Amino acid sequence: MTNILLIYTGGTIGMVKEYGTGILKAFNFKKLLKHIPELQQLDCHIASVSFEHPIDSSNMNPSHWVEIAILIEQHYESHDGFVVLHGSDTMSYTASALSFMLENLAKPVIFTGSQLPIGDLRTDAKENLITSIQIAALQAKGKPVVREVGLYFEYKLYRGNRTTKINAEHFQAFASLNYPRLIESGVYLTVFNEYLLPVNPRKKFKVHKKMDRNVAILKLFPGLDARVVESILSIPQLKGLILETYGAGNAPNEPWLVEKIKKAMASGIHIVNVTQCSGGSVQMGQYETSEHLKKLQVINGKDITTEAAVTKLMYLLGSDISEKLFKTVFETPLRGEME
Repeated sequence: MTNILLIYTGGTIGMVKEYGTGILKAFNFKKLLKHIPELQQLDCHIASVSFEHPIDSSNMNPSHWVEIAILIEQHYESHDGFVVLHGSDTMSYTASALSFMLENLAKPVIFTGSQLPIGDLRTDAKENLITSIQIAALQAKGKPVVREVGLYFEYKLYRGNRTTKINAEHFQAFASLNYPRLIESGVYLTVFNEYLLPVNPRKKFKVHKKMDRNVAILKLFPGLDARVVESILSIPQLKGLILETYGAGNAPNEPWLVEKIKKAMASGIHIVNVTQCSGGSVQMGQYETSEHLKKLQVINGKDITTEAAVTKLMYLLGSDISEKLFKTVFETPLRGEME
């Protein structure tokens, strides 16, 4: 029997409604089987641990990511899989961050949540929770089927660092537009083994706890003023900037913008070119309006999501990668986050 650990950080999935008052209250996970007796049909032992003070995911920050990573590290040997219950608003950021922080992960870490509280009549919480636990407990030949950080929502398991929240009202809240689903839940669980992240069993599991927050995001738009760009690039101690460009990585080739990017890079700021499109990839040099970024040696974000780009930047800056190697390492897939 596999041992699964539920980690509750906060969010709608951990709330139940008092029918008398309509007030939402935090769910007591010690009474999990009472509220969801279907879990007794799963062939696994379920334990749970909660943040001391569960938070709305809008308040999530890197210190909370470290807290989740430490909980996984502390229970890594005693448990076969992990299910992290998390608010949906920043789930893609946390799943991306944990994918980088948990190096050589050989067990499933499945993020899930819900759009409605667990006690609501039409809730999606039960299905998301039950199937996430089932996926975390899934084994083949005595080894976990999933050995990476995943995100499960509305019948599909995606690679966590490939996801983006696309809808605040539909049950299908997440999409992975640049990478296929890993598992699909129907009458049976269909596993797409060819898309799962391969694992080197000889490499030891390692947890990284240093994430450098000195990063920013600049989304391009028609009419962007030089003063705005200057103010962002002049932020004290700024080390990295995600530049959300148009289409396939295009940006205005106006001299003032080229000069400011060049000056920022000369001062040691790492600039990453990421498309602001939901799907697709950066292809610098394909158009004249991206040739100047290619010549400046701006980092090519390829088909990475903004969420994964931000957390990868924090992770690499916290890992003290040399200036000389930084661009090469960022452009290399580390956890299946880019092609």
